[in-house]
Amino acid sequence: MTASPREYGFLLGVAVFTVASAICAAASSTLMLVIFRIIQAAGAALMTPTSLSMVLATSSENTRERNVRVWTAIGGLMAALGPVVGGLLVAISWRWVFVINIPFGIAVLVFGWMRLPHVRGERIPYPDTLGAALVTAGVALLTLGLVKGDVWGWGSTQTIGVLVGSIAVIGSFVLHCLRARNPLLERDLFRRRSFTGASVVATLYSVAFGALLLSLVLWFQNVWHWSALHTGLAIAPGPFLVLPTALLLTERLIRRFGSGVVIAIGASLFATGALWFALVAGLKPDYFADIFPGNVLVGVGVGLTLPTIVASATSELPPENFATGSAVVNMLRQVGLAIGVAILIAVLGTHSGAHAILEAFYRAWLVIGALAAAAALASAAILGVRRSGPDAAATGATVPIERRLDLAEEA
Repeated sequence: MTASPREYGFLLGVAVFTVASAICAAASSTLMLVIFRIIQAAGAALMTPTSLSMVLATSSENTRERNVRVWTAIGGLMAALGPVVGGLLVAISWRWVFVINIPFGIAVLVFGWMRLPHVRGERIPYPDTLGAALVTAGVALLTLGLVKGDVWGWGSTQTIGVLVGSIAVIGSFVLHCLRARNPLLERDLFRRRSFTGASVVATLYSVAFGALLLSLVLWFQNVWHWSALHTGLAIAPGPFLVLPTALLLTERLIRRFGSGVVIAIGASLFATGALWFALVAGLKPDYFADIFPGNVLVGVGVGLTLPTIVASATSELPPENFATGSAVVNMLRQVGLAIGVAILIAVLGTHSGAHAILEAFYRAWLVIGALAAAAALASAAILGVRRSGPDAAATGATVPIERRLDLAEEA
């Protein structure tokens, strides 16, 4: 059993990420770069859930959901800056993409050590290494099968074997979590409808999100032949809309319609944006006619959906589950992103000729729209519409986060 202040976990993650970034910048081979990119990802995996758990632990019950939405929306804003800054740095040297992390990491370590609030850690068992190995292997096999299916042949023994193997390993992971004394995914978390619903929607939505983001990068660079900087600037308007949407619009809609409906609306806007690209985008570059309107729809959709998903998942967690619940939601989001990238590569395939490439992207955007629509339907079905008043109390239903906000104001 271990327990330590949560800010130490965050600072350790920052330190690992910063050191790994420095080594990546100095990498002398592809293998060295890959190894320390994995270590860099481990640092990020420490930072993200611990930072969210500190937000949850230091917020009052009346402000917790709002603060989580702000935390998530700021992440969306940083996502907008990433492609632009990255495109500029790559024009100088790819090493600067890693070098830029070093001064920021050092500044966070110094400021965090002095100013981060002390948040007591909970005593928990040591991590479930077998569960982590199973889920990692299962997702890796799934993405490998999807990425290589077009090369190996979808009916080949190799492709079928890898995909069947991934199903078997993921199934073993589920059985392990159901039986283990200390599973990677705690069973008690999924007894809460808000957490279960948000987890399902987060996974589906992240699949669509990861696929769409990469599809736009590939479209701009491989079809329209734009530079990395030009591509980053073209993508930026959508993510830049996430923060103002989350701060100015999302909470008002949650109060009126409920979190499930808001997520469904946002995911539907995202799906509409993907459909716009499929119906309008052409081989001749015309950004403001072909891409910009869809980019706006996607950005507003993300601003409505992503912060609300994370807030819904964490709204009813007890304090001792803040860190674990945050880690699970973020893990599912990352798994969804990886699967989304793999699905996109599988749908795009390998084609030659302008017409074939155009058809492949159209097909990919339709698939992405269908995935986002599935997330919208899942949100409406699992998280449901707003319930309030005496009927909800009489049935013993849990009061949703938007109703608790209203009750707090009335009090």
